[in-house]
Amino acid sequence: MSFPLTSSFRSLPSHFAASFLVNSNSAKLQSPILISAVFRSNLRVRASSKTPNQATDAKLIAISSAVTITFAVANRVLYKLALVPMKEYPFFLAQFTTFGYVAIYFSILFLRYRAGIVANEMLSLPKSRFAAIGMLEALGVASGMASAAMLPGPAIPILNQTFLVWQLLFSAVLLGRRYSFNQIAGCLLVAVGVIVAVTSGSETSQVLSGIKLMWPGVMIASAAFQAGASIIKEFVFIDAAKRLHGKSLDIFVVNSFGSGFQALFVLLLLPLLSNLKGIPFLELPSYLKSGAACFLNLGGCEGAPLLPLLYIATNMAFNISVLNLLKVSSAIVASLTVTLSVPLSIYILSLPLPYLPNGASLSPFFLFGTLILMSGLVLYNIAQPSKAGSK
Repeated sequence: MSFPLTSSFRSLPSHFAASFLVNSNSAKLQSPILISAVFRSNLRVRASSKTPNQATDAKLIAISSAVTITFAVANRVLYKLALVPMKEYPFFLAQFTTFGYVAIYFSILFLRYRAGIVANEMLSLPKSRFAAIGMLEALGVASGMASAAMLPGPAIPILNQTFLVWQLLFSAVLLGRRYSFNQIAGCLLVAVGVIVAVTSGSETSQVLSGIKLMWPGVMIASAAFQAGASIIKEFVFIDAAKRLHGKSLDIFVVNSFGSGFQALFVLLLLPLLSNLKGIPFLELPSYLKSGAACFLNLGGCEGAPLLPLLYIATNMAFNISVLNLLKVSSAIVASLTVTLSVPLSIYILSLPLPYLPNGASLSPFFLFGTLILMSGLVLYNIAQPSKAGSK
C-alpha cells in the first residue's frame, strides 16, 4: 500500500496534500456503509485482546510512534526530491510503487513463511477483509485524482482533514469504540492545526468559489474510503488475535494481501486513472516506457535513479512502520502520529536542500497551526480511558 506525499495514511499512501491523494469514487459513496453491513456482525470486538501490561504497551507505542514520524517525514521529503528527476512522470512513479510493492511484500511474506514466522493459520484468514481494504484504497485513488483535478490546491488538505472525523465515526460504528470528549476535541484540533499550517498564506476565504459542490463531496468521500480501509485493517488484527488464539498476526500478511487486492482494483481502474492524469489510455504504454527510461536516467533525468530509489525504500519502511503502529495501538493513533509529520515536513522542505536549493519563508500562521496541532495531540492523550474502552 503506497503512501505518496499527501495516502494515507496511502497507503497515507498514502491524505494531507495533493500528492497523498486517497481512495474513492463518487459513484461508490455507499461502499463504507456496505462494508459496515457485511462486517458489523463480526466487528464487535474490543481491544481487550491486547497485551494487558499497560506500561509496556505505552512504551512500545511511544517507540513505534517515534519511528513512524521519522519515516513519515523522510517519506514526504524524499517524495518531493524524487519528483525533481521524475517531474514529468509522477503517474509512472505511483504505478511503479503500487505494483512493485506487491512483488516485494509477497517475497518477504514467502521468506517469513519459510522461516516459520508466518503460520498456515495466518494465511488462511478470510480474504474478504483484504479485498475490502484493496477496493476502498483503489477507489480512493480514483476519487482523489478526479476531485483534485477540479479543486484549487489549498482546498485539498482542508477537505482531507475529514479523514480523522470518518475514522472516529467508523471506529465507533464498526469496532464499537467509545471516545471521550478530550479525544474527540483533540482530533478536531489536530485537523484544524493542519489546515492552518498547510494553508498559511493562501487566499482561503474564496477557496471554493465557483467550484461545483460535487467535487468537494468527492474529495470528502475519498477520505471516507481511506478511513474505512484503515479501520478494517485494525479489525483484522483484533479479530486475528481471537482466531489465532492469542498469536500476533504478522503485518506482512496484511501488507501483502491488502497491496495485492489494491493493485488488482487499480489495474481495473487504470483506463480511468490515466485519463484523469491527462494520459490517453492508448498512449499509456509509450508514457510508461518513457517513465522507465527517466527512472533509469537514460534520458537526462538528473538525480535518477538514486532519488526515486531512496523514496521507494523510505516509503516502504514508512508503510511497514505505520501498519505496525496501527497493530500495537489503533488506526486513529497511527493517523494522529502521521499527521504530526505534516508541519515537520513543510518546515524541512522550506530549507535549501540538494536539488531544491531555493528555500521558502513560512508565515506566522504556520507556527500557529503547528501549536494548535500539538495541543490537539496533547489533549487526545490526557486522561485516556483504558484500552478496553477506547484507544
